[in-house]
Amino acid sequence: TATATGLDIDIRGHGPVSEGVRGVLTRLAGELDLARLSLHGDVVVERRPPAVGEGPARRVPPSGGFLQATQAGEATLTALVLGAMDEGKARVRRVADLFCGSGPFALTLAAGGREVHAVEGEAAAITALTRAYRAGAGFARITAEARDLFRRPLLGPELDALDAVVFDPPRAGAEAQVRRIAESKVPLVVGVACDPGTFTRDAATLIAGGYRLERVTPVDQFAWSAHVELVGVFRKDARKPAGRTLRRPR
Repeated sequence: TATATGLDIDIRGHGPVSEGVRGVLTRLAGELDLARLSLHGDVVVERRPPAVGEGPARRVPPSGGFLQATQAGEATLTALVLGAMDEGKARVRRVADLFCGSGPFALTLAAGGREVHAVEGEAAAITALTRAYRAGAGFARITAEARDLFRRPLLGPELDALDAVVFDPPRAGAEAQVRRIAESKVPLVVGVACDPGTFTRDAATLIAGGYRLERVTPVDQFAWSAHVELVGVFRKDARKPAGRTLRRPR
């Protein structure tokens, strides 16, 4: 990872290494002026905290942790998420950021005065988010929770207290969580996805539950590949009853 303070290298695909090899790696990290060097996420040496992101979203992610492909891509996605929050008549005050990673959306939303509940399955990412939040200033309240949303999605009472939900799952999508969102009263949902196929499935569930898909914006951040990121904005349609979710095909 190319960070603001130097390269963050995580070596994988090998077995255990001796202390002698670790010593050599530490020396090489100094010669190459690396910010951090890790083995399968286990930090060998951190010469400088490898910071990523800009402005309020600046943070030090866990070694080997999930990041957007490019800094420009992250900034574009964040702008699209924030733009959706600023539209409409109702003020968005309370937001859940689901599959939040190390918190680029959560930190930026809180910097804009919105209370955020950030949820991510990887505890190390939640730790990185919490550190960035505590080290910053001017944030609204962020609560952070390490929780497997595939097995334990947020439920109706948790969702109904929110003004908006942002979800940014891996390629598998957010099927279990989206079913719960579709049954909820959340007025605004923003879905960020790196797989158009699973996004289409999740969007159909939301639409069947009474949401209207307002727009989809593609973001071409995966250079030299056919993959595309996208952001979809959904609003609860007052003309349709909540809770009409799709059944899983037999």
